[in-house]
Amino acid sequence: MHAFLLTLALLAGDGLTEKEFDTLHAELQPPADAPWRTIPWKISLLEAQAASAREGKPIFIWAMDGHPLGCT
Repeated sequence: MHAFLLTLALLAGDGLTEKEFDTLHAELQPPADAPWRTIPWKISLLEAQAASAREGKPIFIWAMDGHPLGCT
């Protein structure tokens, strides 16, 4: 709830203090033990291809077009 109130203050144009920003930033971080954080993601497609061939595993590609927060 605290993050929600800080976000509303920011959207209202009241701004955030550095302490409020630090609090909001900390609250919005995903847990360190989130399952997706345990996956050894590859940024390079060539690196992923090499690992795929070496390990005999498929490649999962996440691709998108447009702004990540809006519908395009």
